[in-house]
Order: sequence, then structure tokens, then C-alpha cells
Amino acid sequence: MSLLCFRLLLISPPMDSTKRLAFSEHFMSQRRKVISGFSLGVGVSLVFLTVLLLNNTFLTAPKVQVFLQGSDSNSSFSWRFPFSSRYSNNSTSSLHSTEVNVSSEGLEKKALLGNLTGNQKNTSLHDGHEEHGYCCALKNVTESGKENGHVGNSSCNGGDDGVGKCEEGLVKESNDSVVSVGNLFGECDIFDGKWVRDESKPYYPLGSCPFIDRNFDCHLNGRPDSEYVKWKWQPNGCDIPSLNATDFLEKLRGQKLVFVGDSLNRNMWESLVCILRQSVSDKKHVFEISGKTEFKKKGVYAFRFEDYNCSVDFVSSPFIVQESTFKGTNGSFETLRLDLMDQTTTTYHDADIIVFNTGHWWTHEKTSRGEDYYQEGNHIYPRLKVLDAYTRALTTWARWIDNNIDANQTQVFFKGYSVTHFRGGQWNSGGHCHKETEPISDGKHLRKYPSKMRALEHVVLPKMKTPVIYMNISRLTDYRKDGHPSIYRREYKTVEEHASAELHQDCSHWCLPGVPDTWNELLYASLLKYGKGHWKS
Repeated sequence: MSLLCFRLLLISPPMDSTKRLAFSEHFMSQRRKVISGFSLGVGVSLVFLTVLLLNNTFLTAPKVQVFLQGSDSNSSFSWRFPFSSRYSNNSTSSLHSTEVNVSSEGLEKKALLGNLTGNQKNTSLHDGHEEHGYCCALKNVTESGKENGHVGNSSCNGGDDGVGKCEEGLVKESNDSVVSVGNLFGECDIFDGKWVRDESKPYYPLGSCPFIDRNFDCHLNGRPDSEYVKWKWQPNGCDIPSLNATDFLEKLRGQKLVFVGDSLNRNMWESLVCILRQSVSDKKHVFEISGKTEFKKKGVYAFRFEDYNCSVDFVSSPFIVQESTFKGTNGSFETLRLDLMDQTTTTYHDADIIVFNTGHWWTHEKTSRGEDYYQEGNHIYPRLKVLDAYTRALTTWARWIDNNIDANQTQVFFKGYSVTHFRGGQWNSGGHCHKETEPISDGKHLRKYPSKMRALEHVVLPKMKTPVIYMNISRLTDYRKDGHPSIYRREYKTVEEHASAELHQDCSHWCLPGVPDTWNELLYASLLKYGKGHWKS
């Protein structure tokens, strides 16, 4: 209307203010009617166009579900829009979410995944920090053009249409993209699969590696069967490469790989040393730098591969955080500092690849009971649930990683919980797994996803700014009730010794060769996809 008036003024001759035309009331009323009709027409047209555009949008866009979050202490809010999306590389997500953070600083978009572990459906986690990424569990989600990430996983439940039916395997990028680690070698999740017979295994002959702890060398300790070494992990829908030891060493040239954690990580470390050693022609060029041949005691151990100027180390740190003592009124007692890292950090902070784990020591009596044991600062918790303590400890670990690790140089892994198979008791109360010779064949007999790994995946890792590759081995180890040393954790010289061994079986560690070789196979596959430096080639 303003434009019409402006044009009338332009084409009208200038008039003296005393000679302005006077319009009758009848003329003015007709003019108002014309103008009102014109405005009504324009308004109807705009409404029609709006409805048409909205209708077109609804035809092309999926349903939007909105979650509004905020807090009294923070002026920023986040709206979540779960939607299905198809990426340029033709991989499809079951449920993908984009988060828009609205704050005084502006807008920020971040990638999320829905369908968390268990029966939670179409949910996502939020920690309230704009600079952090988020990760949940979902199968076959890919975003191309990304590089570093952390591998996570979950067991998810969904409907009959397949949405949300996932097991394990996610990668969360530091730049907030999310991709499936299964897309390493095909559209699948490499942690979701089954064990199949493979006569080409093991990577090194039974009894051939001198660096295996006697407790893990089941063949040397007299285990009569050897079928437990003839299995290969086969992901559903894709293949992963066998571990090429020469290629692994070539890519590790001039670098340091360190395993940090408990005896299950020592299990994995010894496995990798033996696999890599098998490919070296002159075995004398592989040695522990301090000459040690036993590795059960707490300490730092390093195997040097002379021909490649690299080392594969193990740092014993069963809790990752610091074991300590507290002087109380009734004397001193042992505590676990949930707020301090173990003092061994100086031995691996500059490593090129670090594989962390912690879990089994958190099931022992003192840690499980949680009475007058957990400490933060000068405060001793009279009682603290072990899951809460574990989460606090890993939060301390995550903070240390973010503050001390150069993500451009160091690749960080966290190996998940290795499932035990004690029947009729625990490790110290008559639990047994003797005479198991085959893996579990029916997935219905597997246990629930460990709660501690749920905390790691959905509480700790999402808040980190450093990319961490989470290797969830819980499900694949759950199948392998046949792979433990059981009574063959030592050699028995008398019938009486053999009989007493029935009461103290090892159903948590693994025979070598055996299941840990597969963990290293998956480590190799993950490095081929997400590794830095030489691994990119």
C-alpha cells in the first residue's frame, strides 16, 4: 500500500497546500472499501502461499519430535530434532538427531544419536557443555569425510521394523559427527557378529611364544584340547582383515604403543607381542628392555622391536586412578582416590597409541562393598555404590586425557569389559568353567550389557573433547566360555594338586593363543580406519 501511495506522489503534479483536493465522505468510504478489499486479497494470497509451502515441507520432511532442556543456572537451551537421514555414501541411519544449542553466543549444531542401550527408545544424553560431543548407540550410521573417533556400543531394543535394533559399535568424532566403526570394511558393526571355525588360526603356534605368563599358557600347563584356538570373530554383514603383523610393525615404526590397566590388558599385551614377534625373522631382535621374563607384578614393561625402532609396553594400573592410604583417628587404612590419576601417567603420556582398560578389580569385595574406601580430597565416603565410584574414577581419567593428551599425536583406545564365566561361585568361592570346549552358540544365553560400560559409554565418553575409540568386547567375549584357563593356569605335578585346582579356577583371564588375539585383530582394524600418521596410508 505504501508503494502505491509513493507512486501516486511521483506522478502527481506539485500542488499548493491551499489548493489540495477535498474528497467527499462518500468518495472516501468507497476508497476505504477498495483499499480494504485489496488488503484482504493480499492477505488471503499470503496465507495460501504459506499453507502451500508448509504442506510441501511436511510432504518431504519426516516427523519432528522436540525436546526442550534448560536449567535455572544457565540461559542456554537445546532443542532436539530426531530424524532419519540418508548420507551421500548411501549408508542409512536408523535414527539420527541434530541438536541446536541456543545461547547468547549464537547457534551451534551438533550430531547425536538416539536409541540408547537397553529399553530406552529415541533418547539422547546431554551434559550441558556446548564444547562437548555426544554419543549414543546405533547401528549403521555413517557420515563421510571424517577421521578420528571413539568406538562405542550398546545393546538396543527396537520395533519389528528394525529401527533401534543394534548391538555394538559406534565412533564419535571430535568434530561432533558420528559414524559406525562397522563401516571400516563394509556396512556393518564389527562388534556385532558370531564366532566361526577357522583352521588357519592361531597367529602363532601353541607353546611357541616365551613371553606368555605361565597362567595364560594353557597348552604348556597341560590343557588336552586345542579347539579353543580355532575360532574367528565374524561380524555380521562384513569381513575384517586378519592381523598382518609385518604391516602392523611397519606402521608402528618409530612409535610407542602402550597398554594401561589390569591383568586383562596384560593378557592383550602379551597376545600382541607374540603375534608381532612371530613375523620377525630374528627373534633376538624382540626383547623386554629390562630383561624381565615375568610380568605379573605391578610395574612397567616394554618390549622393543629392534628392526622397527618401536616398542609395545604394558603399564600395570588396575584402577587407572590412584591407590592410597588415609591416616584416620584409628590408624591408617587403604583408600582409592577417585579424584587422582595413578602415578604411572608419566610413563605413557607421550605414547603414540594408548589402550586403557579397568573393570575387574572393581568387582572385588572391598570395591564392591564401598565402605570407608573411596576418597576424594580429604573426604572418605562412609559408603558409596561401586557404579558411582567407577563413574567418578573414569571422569577423572577423562579429564586427565583432555588436559594432557595431544589428540593430533596420540590415538586413545578404551577396551571394554571382558565377561567372566564362573559357575557355582566366584573366583574365590569355588566358581568353575572347567571342561568347556565350545563357545555359546545361542545369543539368548548372553548376559546384559555391563552397567559399568553403560556408564563409560553414555556418561563419561560423551563429555570428552578428545576422541576415544571404544572397543566393546563384552558381547564377543560372552560367547567364549571355552577360552579360559580354568584349572590350566599352572602345571600340576601330583594328582592332589590337580584335584585342589578344581577349587581355584581362572574363568576371567584367557588362554594364549586365544580370545585376546581377536581383540588385537579388532585393534588393527580400528587403526587402519582411524589411526594417525603411518596408519593413514
